[in-house]
Amino acid sequence: MRADDRTPADEDRRKLRRSYGLLVLLGLVLVVAGLVGLVYTGVATLTTMFLFGWLLLVGGVVGLVHAVQSRKGNYFWLAVIVAALNIAAGFVVLRRPGASAEALTMFAALLFLVGGVFRLVGAVVVRGVNFGLALVQGAFGILLGVLILAEWPGSSLYVLGTFFSLALLFDGLSLVMLGTGARRFLGMVGDRPDRSDRPDRSDRSEQSDRQDRRPPGDQEQSNI
Repeated sequence: MRADDRTPADEDRRKLRRSYGLLVLLGLVLVVAGLVGLVYTGVATLTTMFLFGWLLLVGGVVGLVHAVQSRKGNYFWLAVIVAALNIAAGFVVLRRPGASAEALTMFAALLFLVGGVFRLVGAVVVRGVNFGLALVQGAFGILLGVLILAEWPGSSLYVLGTFFSLALLFDGLSLVMLGTGARRFLGMVGDRPDRSDRPDRSDRSEQSDRQDRRPPGDQEQSNI
């Protein structure tokens, strides 16, 4: 197709295909990053802690600026306290990433353990339709929490990095699937012939009716 023959719809489809292509590229980058993180879990854990620290720090600064701008509000001091806590936590995480990783690993293990116990007890008490699935999820949460606590603080070197890498991997795969599916759908839509180029059946039927209604003399002259 030449550039002169492109319609606005073709241009929109081309832009969408390019956007979804960039989405696939981003997904591939995330997949590669997730695989590398699963191989080097220690580096992934430190990277996770540094990212978490900077997020706390930047979020605290933004929250403090917002609190100062809206200082006439009712929750001014509460916003200042929350922003100060975020800034302090960000500094601590950036200064002591190893100790912070140990604390967060302990917190994650306790969350798995408590969540698994509640889910297991709820599955036994309620006995709903998904009883087996809830039972397996509760038992898996308890087992995961116990395994992390059993090897703590050594488990802090790889637990957070593994979770972060798995999140990157699955997010990347979802982006790749979304981008490729969207590009395939746009290709199918683009290959369909335009209905405006087809002769309309109603127009053809009207023309045939007009020819049938013409007087016989006119039909003979047209045939001549």
